[in-house]
Amino acid sequence: MTNAQITIREKKLGLLIRDARLAERRTIKECADAIGVKPGIFRAYEEGRRAPSLPELEALVYFLKVSIFQFWGDETISDLSPTLEANDIVRLIELRHRMIGAMVRQERTNKNISPRQIASDTGISQSRLKAYELGEKPISVPELEMILNVIGVPIESFFDQSGPVGQWLNSNVPHKKFNELPEDIQIFVSQPVNRPYIELAMKLSSMSREKLRSVAEGLLDITL
Repeated sequence: MTNAQITIREKKLGLLIRDARLAERRTIKECADAIGVKPGIFRAYEEGRRAPSLPELEALVYFLKVSIFQFWGDETISDLSPTLEANDIVRLIELRHRMIGAMVRQERTNKNISPRQIASDTGISQSRLKAYELGEKPISVPELEMILNVIGVPIESFFDQSGPVGQWLNSNVPHKKFNELPEDIQIFVSQPVNRPYIELAMKLSSMSREKLRSVAEGLLDITL
């Protein structure tokens, strides 16, 4: 890597560090204290005038609760999950309350379940259920679970999918699933030398059963 390439890498890394800090609403001093450097040095990291060591970057990742691979990518966290202001969050919650109420009413109607049955099975009065369905009152999680249990719908289907919160949640799913893999598989996937095998497995997984059988027969012919 030439000096020019190092300079470019330092600038890019600085932008990603600053973006990660702002996304978590942390100050320069907080981040500097977290990794054991002076605020002036951390500011130099963000400005791309110098770069942190790997242990410092790992400590920063832990403090900011982000993936370390974020600093080897091309997208900023703000691109993946825009930060919401307090007023935006309040409006989003109000909108979600109305959406969830409408979804409850739609699911109940689709299953031909009357408000009286919901009231009988959950102890929630019909008048309160009506207020919930119209979005006039927020439904608590335990009550929503009870209602959906009667209707026969999993609460996961009510999770936000398209809003900014939902996008942020979905962006964390791959990391969660990766962490659930056995340790030996995580190690295998993390090694760049094994990438061709992973790409081959992805291609094979998309093939039809007949195509896979043909490939297997071809391999068998070669080995015999």
